[in-house]
Amino acid sequence: MKFSEVIGQERLKAMLTRGVDEGRISHAQLFTGEAGSGTLPLALAYAQYVNCTNRHNGDSCGQCPSCRKIAELVHPDLHFVFPVNSSSKGSSKPTSDNFLPRWRELVAGTGGYFDEAMWYKAIDIDNQQGIISRNEADEVIRKLSFKSFEAEYKIMVIWLPEKMRVEAANTLLKILEEPWEKTLFLLVSQAPSRLLPTILSRTQEVVVPRISMEATANYLTTHYNLPADQAANMARLSGGDLLQAGRLIAGEKERAGQEYFDLFVQLMRLSYNDRHMELLEWAENAATLGREELKRFFANSIRLLRESYMLHAGMSNITYLWGAELEFCKKFSPFIGNHNIEKLVSEMELALAQVAQNGNPKIILTHFALTISKLIIRLPR
Repeated sequence: MKFSEVIGQERLKAMLTRGVDEGRISHAQLFTGEAGSGTLPLALAYAQYVNCTNRHNGDSCGQCPSCRKIAELVHPDLHFVFPVNSSSKGSSKPTSDNFLPRWRELVAGTGGYFDEAMWYKAIDIDNQQGIISRNEADEVIRKLSFKSFEAEYKIMVIWLPEKMRVEAANTLLKILEEPWEKTLFLLVSQAPSRLLPTILSRTQEVVVPRISMEATANYLTTHYNLPADQAANMARLSGGDLLQAGRLIAGEKERAGQEYFDLFVQLMRLSYNDRHMELLEWAENAATLGREELKRFFANSIRLLRESYMLHAGMSNITYLWGAELEFCKKFSPFIGNHNIEKLVSEMELALAQVAQNGNPKIILTHFALTISKLIIRLPR
C-alpha cells in the first residue's frame, strides 16, 4: 500500500516519510487511533516505504519487487499477528498464519479500513473473543530469528496488541527491548490504555487523529459519487471516521444501530424515573446480546452521552446527531452536566472493559444499570 492510497493524514504521512529518509526508524512503533482513521493503512504504507528500493516524492514506488509483494501482503519479510480464536479452525492452538488468506482478502476488500467486529465476522467468530496467545508470541520470536530473505528490514505488524494475553506480552518484552538488527515492530492499537505499561514503554507512539472533514468529504464524493453538500454533511456526522461514514451511507444505522439506541433510551428513561425493578429487567434483556454487540452498545452509549453534554453546554452547532438521536438527546440533555458526565462515561468505559475481559454480562449489566440510575440527576437551573 502506498501513502497516496491512505485517505487524508497528510501531516502524519510527511512526518513518517521524513523519519525514514533521515534514517530515524524506531524499532518499535505504536500506531494508535480509531480503525476508521486509517491506523492499519498507515502502518502498511509505512512498512512498504521502509523496504521500497526506489522511494521518491514522499512515497514508495509501487513497482519494485518489494512494493508489489508488500502490497499483496505476501512478502517473506513482512509478518502479521492479529487476534484469532480456536473455534473457527478446530485447533486448540491456532495462530495468525491459519487465517492469513482471510486477512489478505479483508485488507484488499477494505483498503485496511476495518475494525475488530468486521474481522471477527470474516473469520466466523462474531460473538466470541479473539486473543493473541503465548503460542503466537513464540511464533513471532521464531520467525524473526531468521535472517531477512529479501528486504532490508524484517517487519512484524501486530494488529490489536491489546488482545495479547499477559504471558504473550511478557514473552515479547525482551525482543521489543533488544530486537535483532534491522527488525521493525509496527503495533496498531485502538485501545493503548489496555496494553501493559512495559509494552508501552518500549514503543514510540504514532497518534493517528480523525481524518479531516475536507479529506473525508473529498473521499465520499469520489468513492460514493455523492453530491458535495451531502458528502460534507456525512463527513461532519461521521466525525472523520470512514467506517462510520460508510455505515451512514449504507443505511446501517438500521437494525443493530437502532437496537443499541433503543437500549440507551430505555436505560436513561428508567434511570431518571427511578424505576429500579424495571432496570433489573433491562439488564437481563441486554445481557442476551453477544459480547461484541455489547461492546458496540457501550461505545455508542458513550458517544450519545458526550453529544448530550454538548447540547447541555449550548454547543449544538458542533454536535454529530440527527433524526431520532437528536430529538431524544435534546430532551435528555438537562440530565447531563458537569456534575455527572465524567462519572457516567467512566462507568460506561468500565463496563466496556469488563465485557471485553469476558466478565459475566448479567452481573456486569445489573451493577452497571443500578449505578447509572444514581448518576442521572436533573439539577435545578
